[in-house]
Amino acid sequence: MELNAKPRKSQEKLAEGMIPAVAYNKENNVSFAIDKKAFDRAFRTQSTTGLFDITVEGGETFPALVKTVQMDKRKRTPIHVDFYMVTYGEPVEVNVPVHTTGKSQGVVMGGLLDIVVHNLAVIAPGPRRIPQELVVDVTKLAIGDHVTAGQIKLPEGVKLAADADQVVISVLPPRLSDGEAAAEEQAAQVAGMVASGELSEEAATAVLEGEASLDDVKADDTSEA
Repeated sequence: MELNAKPRKSQEKLAEGMIPAVAYNKENNVSFAIDKKAFDRAFRTQSTTGLFDITVEGGETFPALVKTVQMDKRKRTPIHVDFYMVTYGEPVEVNVPVHTTGKSQGVVMGGLLDIVVHNLAVIAPGPRRIPQELVVDVTKLAIGDHVTAGQIKLPEGVKLAADADQVVISVLPPRLSDGEAAAEEQAAQVAGMVASGELSEEAATAVLEGEASLDDVKADDTSEA
Protein backbone atom coordinates (compact mmCIF):
# COMPACT_ATOMS: atom_id res chain seq x y z
CA MET A 1 0.00 0.00 0.00
CA GLU A 2 1.46 3.35 -1.07
CA LEU A 3 1.30 6.22 1.40
CA ASN A 4 2.32 9.77 0.53
CA ALA A 5 3.80 11.91 3.30
CA LYS A 6 5.03 15.44 3.86
CA PRO A 7 8.23 16.27 5.78
CA ARG A 8 7.63 17.59 9.29
CA LYS A 9 9.73 19.40 11.85
CA SER A 10 9.20 18.88 15.57
CA GLN A 11 6.32 20.93 17.03
CA GLU A 12 5.42 22.21 13.54
CA LYS A 13 1.73 23.02 13.11
CA LEU A 14 0.13 20.61 10.67
CA ALA A 15 -2.34 21.34 7.89
CA GLU A 16 -5.93 20.34 8.54
CA GLY A 17 -6.56 16.64 8.02
CA MET A 18 -2.91 15.68 8.58
CA ILE A 19 -1.48 13.77 11.55
CA PRO A 20 2.13 13.40 12.76
CA ALA A 21 4.04 10.18 12.20
CA VAL A 22 7.53 8.80 12.64
CA ALA A 23 9.35 5.88 11.02
CA TYR A 24 12.49 4.36 12.53
CA ASN A 25 14.86 1.42 12.79
CA LYS A 26 18.24 1.00 14.50
CA GLU A 27 20.00 3.35 12.08
CA ASN A 28 17.39 5.88 11.00
CA ASN A 29 14.56 8.08 12.23
CA VAL A 30 12.26 10.12 9.98
CA SER A 31 9.45 12.47 11.04
CA PHE A 32 6.64 13.31 8.63
CA ALA A 33 2.91 13.98 8.34
CA ILE A 34 0.27 11.83 6.64
CA ASP A 35 -3.35 12.27 5.62
CA LYS A 36 -5.49 10.99 8.51
CA LYS A 37 -8.36 9.66 6.40
CA ALA A 38 -6.08 7.92 3.88
CA PHE A 39 -4.11 6.22 6.64
CA ASP A 40 -7.23 5.26 8.59
CA ARG A 41 -8.75 3.54 5.53
CA ALA A 42 -5.54 1.68 4.76
CA PHE A 43 -4.87 0.65 8.35
CA ARG A 44 -8.37 -0.76 8.80
CA THR A 45 -7.60 -3.02 5.83
CA GLN A 46 -3.96 -3.90 6.51
CA SER A 47 -3.58 -3.60 10.31
CA THR A 48 -0.03 -4.19 11.61
CA THR A 49 0.85 -6.94 9.11
CA GLY A 50 0.35 -4.93 5.91
CA LEU A 51 3.33 -3.29 4.27
CA PHE A 52 3.31 0.47 3.55
CA ASP A 53 5.53 2.02 0.89
CA ILE A 54 5.94 5.52 2.32
CA THR A 55 7.09 8.34 0.04
CA VAL A 56 8.11 11.56 1.80
CA GLU A 57 7.66 14.58 -0.49
CA GLY A 58 11.04 15.75 -1.75
CA GLY A 59 12.77 12.90 0.04
CA GLU A 60 13.09 9.14 0.21
CA THR A 61 10.72 6.19 -0.24
CA PHE A 62 10.91 3.31 2.20
CA PRO A 63 8.89 0.25 3.22
CA ALA A 64 7.53 0.16 6.78
CA LEU A 65 5.10 -1.63 9.07
CA VAL A 66 2.81 0.02 11.59
CA LYS A 67 4.29 -0.35 15.07
CA THR A 68 1.75 1.57 17.17
CA VAL A 69 -1.20 3.88 16.54
CA GLN A 70 -2.29 6.47 19.08
CA MET A 71 -6.06 6.92 18.87
CA ASP A 72 -8.41 9.71 19.86
CA LYS A 73 -10.39 7.99 22.61
CA ARG A 74 -13.58 9.91 21.88
CA LYS A 75 -13.59 9.91 18.08
CA ARG A 76 -11.72 6.59 17.68
CA THR A 77 -9.56 8.05 14.92
CA PRO A 78 -5.74 8.02 14.68
CA ILE A 79 -3.81 11.03 15.99
CA HIS A 80 -0.22 9.73 15.78
CA VAL A 81 1.48 6.76 14.08
CA ASP A 82 4.78 4.99 14.69
CA PHE A 83 6.14 2.98 11.75
CA TYR A 84 9.01 0.51 11.81
CA MET A 85 11.28 0.60 8.76
CA VAL A 86 12.02 -2.77 7.16
CA THR A 87 14.25 -3.99 4.33
CA TYR A 88 13.09 -6.01 1.36
CA GLY A 89 14.44 -9.56 1.43
CA GLU A 90 15.43 -9.45 5.10
CA PRO A 91 13.60 -11.50 7.79
CA VAL A 92 11.15 -9.55 9.93
CA GLU A 93 9.38 -10.54 13.15
CA VAL A 94 5.70 -9.62 13.36
CA ASN A 95 2.57 -10.52 15.32
CA VAL A 96 0.01 -12.14 13.04
CA PRO A 97 -3.70 -12.46 13.94
CA VAL A 98 -5.00 -15.95 14.72
CA HIS A 99 -8.44 -16.84 13.34
CA THR A 100 -10.43 -20.08 13.42
CA THR A 101 -12.55 -21.95 10.93
CA GLY A 102 -15.19 -24.61 11.51
CA LYS A 103 -17.24 -25.46 14.60
CA SER A 104 -15.48 -27.72 17.09
CA GLN A 105 -17.01 -30.94 18.37
CA GLY A 106 -16.56 -29.57 21.88
CA VAL A 107 -18.65 -26.48 21.12
CA VAL A 108 -21.37 -28.69 19.63
CA MET A 109 -21.39 -30.56 22.97
CA GLY A 110 -21.82 -27.31 24.89
CA GLY A 111 -18.18 -26.37 25.45
CA LEU A 112 -16.62 -22.95 24.91
CA LEU A 113 -13.96 -22.14 22.32
CA ASP A 114 -11.28 -19.96 23.91
CA ILE A 115 -8.74 -18.16 21.70
CA VAL A 116 -6.02 -17.70 24.30
CA VAL A 117 -3.55 -15.93 21.98
CA HIS A 118 -5.07 -13.58 19.40
CA ASN A 119 -1.77 -12.62 17.75
CA LEU A 120 1.12 -15.04 17.25
CA ALA A 121 4.75 -13.93 16.84
CA VAL A 122 6.36 -15.27 13.65
CA ILE A 123 9.42 -14.49 11.53
CA ALA A 124 8.67 -13.91 7.85
CA PRO A 125 11.49 -14.26 5.28
CA GLY A 126 10.79 -10.73 4.06
CA PRO A 127 8.26 -7.88 4.42
CA ARG A 128 6.28 -9.02 1.37
CA ARG A 129 6.02 -12.57 2.75
CA ILE A 130 4.20 -11.61 5.96
CA PRO A 131 0.98 -13.65 6.28
CA GLN A 132 -2.12 -11.54 6.85
CA GLU A 133 -3.57 -14.15 9.22
CA LEU A 134 -3.09 -17.67 10.57
CA VAL A 135 -6.23 -19.80 10.19
CA VAL A 136 -6.73 -22.84 12.43
CA ASP A 137 -9.36 -25.51 11.69
CA VAL A 138 -10.96 -26.35 15.06
CA THR A 139 -13.57 -28.82 13.78
CA LYS A 140 -12.04 -31.89 15.44
CA LEU A 141 -11.37 -30.30 18.84
CA ALA A 142 -13.30 -31.90 21.71
CA ILE A 143 -13.84 -30.50 25.21
CA GLY A 144 -10.46 -30.38 26.93
CA ASP A 145 -8.47 -30.31 23.67
CA HIS A 146 -6.12 -27.49 22.77
CA VAL A 147 -3.85 -26.27 19.98
CA THR A 148 -0.31 -25.09 20.71
CA ALA A 149 1.71 -22.58 18.70
CA GLY A 150 3.91 -25.39 17.38
CA GLN A 151 0.88 -27.21 15.97
CA ILE A 152 -0.24 -24.31 13.78
CA LYS A 153 0.70 -24.70 10.13
CA LEU A 154 2.71 -21.74 8.88
CA PRO A 155 3.18 -20.57 5.27
CA GLU A 156 6.33 -21.72 3.50
CA GLY A 157 9.40 -19.87 4.73
CA VAL A 158 7.66 -18.45 7.82
CA LYS A 159 9.07 -19.55 11.19
CA LEU A 160 7.57 -19.49 14.65
CA ALA A 161 9.00 -16.86 17.02
CA ALA A 162 6.79 -17.76 19.99
CA ASP A 163 7.16 -20.71 22.39
CA ALA A 164 6.06 -23.85 20.53
CA ASP A 165 4.31 -25.16 23.67
CA GLN A 166 2.26 -22.01 24.18
CA VAL A 167 -1.47 -22.80 24.15
CA VAL A 168 -3.17 -20.71 21.48
CA ILE A 169 -6.67 -22.23 21.32
CA SER A 170 -8.52 -24.46 23.78
CA VAL A 171 -12.02 -25.85 24.24
CA LEU A 172 -13.31 -25.31 27.77
CA PRO A 173 -16.06 -27.23 29.60
CA PRO A 174 -19.52 -25.60 29.69
CA ARG A 175 -19.92 -22.82 32.22
CA LEU A 176 -21.83 -23.86 35.34
CA SER A 177 -25.10 -22.14 36.19
CA ASP A 178 -25.28 -20.33 39.53
CA GLY A 179 -27.10 -23.31 41.02
CA GLU A 180 -24.60 -25.83 39.66
CA ALA A 181 -21.68 -23.75 40.89
CA ALA A 182 -23.22 -23.50 44.38
CA ALA A 183 -23.86 -27.27 44.45
CA GLU A 184 -20.29 -28.00 43.39
CA GLU A 185 -18.93 -25.64 46.04
CA GLN A 186 -21.09 -27.27 48.71
CA ALA A 187 -19.98 -30.77 47.65
CA ALA A 188 -16.34 -29.74 48.02
CA GLN A 189 -17.06 -28.23 51.45
CA VAL A 190 -18.89 -31.35 52.64
CA ALA A 191 -16.07 -33.62 51.40
CA GLY A 192 -13.55 -31.55 53.33
CA MET A 193 -15.64 -31.73 56.52
CA VAL A 194 -15.96 -35.51 56.21
CA ALA A 195 -12.19 -35.84 55.70
CA SER A 196 -11.49 -33.74 58.81
CA GLY A 197 -14.02 -35.64 60.93
CA GLU A 198 -16.34 -32.68 61.34
CA LEU A 199 -19.18 -34.47 59.58
CA SER A 200 -20.26 -38.10 59.41
CA GLU A 201 -20.70 -39.81 56.06
CA GLU A 202 -24.41 -40.30 56.81
CA ALA A 203 -24.88 -36.59 57.43
CA ALA A 204 -22.89 -35.77 54.30
CA THR A 205 -25.13 -38.03 52.21
CA ALA A 206 -28.23 -36.34 53.62
CA VAL A 207 -26.88 -32.91 52.65
CA LEU A 208 -25.82 -33.91 49.15
CA GLU A 209 -29.15 -35.62 48.46
CA GLY A 210 -31.07 -32.58 49.65
CA GLU A 211 -32.62 -34.28 52.66
CA ALA A 212 -31.06 -31.80 55.09
CA SER A 213 -29.12 -28.55 54.98
CA LEU A 214 -25.52 -28.27 56.07
CA ASP A 215 -26.54 -25.99 58.94
CA ASP A 216 -29.09 -28.59 60.15
CA VAL A 217 -26.65 -31.51 60.24
CA LYS A 218 -23.98 -29.37 61.89
CA ALA A 219 -26.49 -28.36 64.55
CA ASP A 220 -27.47 -32.03 65.07
CA ASP A 221 -23.85 -33.07 65.41
CA THR A 222 -23.28 -30.28 67.94
CA SER A 223 -26.32 -31.25 70.05
CA GLU A 224 -25.29 -34.91 70.04
CA ALA A 225 -21.83 -33.97 71.18
